[in-house]
Amino acid sequence: MKKTYKIDVDCANCASKMEKAAQETAGVKDAVVNFMTLKMKVEFEEGADPAVVMQDVLKNCKKVESDCEIFL
Repeated sequence: MKKTYKIDVDCANCASKMEKAAQETAGVKDAVVNFMTLKMKVEFEEGADPAVVMQDVLKNCKKVESDCEIFL
């Protein structure tokens, strides 16, 4: 399953950090952050609950970029 989320991030470098943090989150098969459109596309592992996984993605992104936001 793939979903797209609106994000709020200040710079392209921060967006890159968010992308890496999302990709390393359990339940995420792949994640791509587009700084220009301020969107994150996430592909979830088979059987993963997107609502639960995205809470973990947000926590992991906040660790690398504390002022980022993902609108779930």
